[in-house]
Amino acid sequence: MEKIGRFNVVHRLRKRQLLIAINSVCALSIFFFGYDQGMMAGVNTAKEYYTRMGFAHEDDKGEPAITNSLLQGGIVSVYYLGTLIGALFGGWFGDKFGRIKSIALGAAWGVFGAALQCSAQNHNWMICARLINGFGTGILNAIVPVWATETAEHTSRGQFVAIEFTLNIFGVAVAYWIEYGCSFYQNGEAEFVWRFPIAFQILPLLFLFGIVWFFPESPRWLCKVGREEESRYVLERLREDGAASTGKAEAEFQDVRNIVELERKNAKSQNYLYMLTGYKSGKLHTGRRVQLVIWLQIMQEWIGIAGVTIYSPTIFRIAGLTKDTVGWVAGLNQITYTLSTLVCVFTLDRIGRRWTLYWGSVVQGIVLFLAGGLSRVSIDAVDAGNQGRANTFGGGAVAMIFLFTMTFGATWLTVPWLYPAEIFPLEVRARGNAWGVVGWSIGNGWLTLLCPVMFEALNEKTLYIFAACNVITIPMVYCLYPESNQRTLEEMNLLFAADSIWNWDAEKNYKILVEQNPELVQAAGRGQSVVDPETGIRKPSRNMSLDPNAMHSNVSDDSDEKATSKHL
Repeated sequence: MEKIGRFNVVHRLRKRQLLIAINSVCALSIFFFGYDQGMMAGVNTAKEYYTRMGFAHEDDKGEPAITNSLLQGGIVSVYYLGTLIGALFGGWFGDKFGRIKSIALGAAWGVFGAALQCSAQNHNWMICARLINGFGTGILNAIVPVWATETAEHTSRGQFVAIEFTLNIFGVAVAYWIEYGCSFYQNGEAEFVWRFPIAFQILPLLFLFGIVWFFPESPRWLCKVGREEESRYVLERLREDGAASTGKAEAEFQDVRNIVELERKNAKSQNYLYMLTGYKSGKLHTGRRVQLVIWLQIMQEWIGIAGVTIYSPTIFRIAGLTKDTVGWVAGLNQITYTLSTLVCVFTLDRIGRRWTLYWGSVVQGIVLFLAGGLSRVSIDAVDAGNQGRANTFGGGAVAMIFLFTMTFGATWLTVPWLYPAEIFPLEVRARGNAWGVVGWSIGNGWLTLLCPVMFEALNEKTLYIFAACNVITIPMVYCLYPESNQRTLEEMNLLFAADSIWNWDAEKNYKILVEQNPELVQAAGRGQSVVDPETGIRKPSRNMSLDPNAMHSNVSDDSDEKATSKHL
């Protein structure tokens, strides 16, 4: 292909090798995202940092005494404002200029933000740097999952994205251990203790910026902008092994081309405001999809992961662990958290997105109720001077923390990032995924500010609120979120075509539309050919509509025409 560079890996790799290469690049970006998330926890405890920023001083016990919690929380949470704005920009940029250029832009912007952060001299500088760094992260988060889902097969899409998010938590763990090691340098009082961990993220970002140019653009985006020969070529390299063609790539290409035509027929041009309200989206119902992904991401935070992260050091201390031991236990928790994400790799495409969320919510809800109760008993035992009882029940609470993070890693970590990248129309897929990042930014920024206040006022009872949120998610997912597992990206428009918000109505309508639109589900292996076996010519479309009643209308019109001809 003349338009695809000669050094592009698409010319050298095929099928699974090419998919693994693409997802390795995606994983590098997700690793940076995880590292960036985990980094500030250790930075905030560095003496030189909190003294320079002016929100704390060291007390008699050598611990940071916070004097301006609003400034401390603001420095952290302004990052999420940056990710929100960056995601919206990245979604627009990605739909207009492609996935590869967007990833390169996000990486470059991230390098700029990281350089500003690690050289910060005061809190005003740091706030601006965090905002800029968040902007770059938002671009990457809006585009990378989309590129991954648009290149993967529908039968293994979840597996590849789950592998990427294993690297996400690995990034959090790497950040923790780097900061743990740096804390011993010059008794933890040097600038290096916090500047080096921030600067370290520049390395994967530079590598990402340099390597992404040698990877193929999304075949779906290429088809959308009219570069059909390139799209067909990339799909052929992704799906065929180079021997006799199986027709899989061509079937998928025809699905994509038909869905582009259908989307443009069913909806006007969509900006962010139109997407949020569903205005002029017709049977595509983009407004409903936007609300689903925003609230799924918000609930991902409210089911307790942010709260458990904040409260776990307190639980470890209640259990009688020393300061040094708390560091090791927290690091061990990060390792088990990382390993637990591998469960999702093997289950997500087998049991589906909905059942993954169900069992996660059930286990997490039970564990949080137990963690709250055990913590209360431990606190009462400490007040009564019974340290042995406090250690026993505190140890039980520690076990609950480990179990919660492992369950979250195996379930709720991945699905809220995968689902937005799957369910939106091709025409606005990057912008749709950006709305998911907006939900994540809102949920994270909200909790970053609220959690310290909630724990100060309610102590361990805050865990009961998070447990209740897990309970709420079960009917929420059951009623409102259709299953996307084992369905092609092109089938999503059929899945969300129903005018009703309820999942059972969506599934019923979907079955009707699949039968009426074989042109849109060839790659799903439905066994319905759209090519006449005798002539080799494409059969005329029976419907090509998201309205199940359109076919009946067409049949009636045909009958009227035949009757008129007969009378004439």
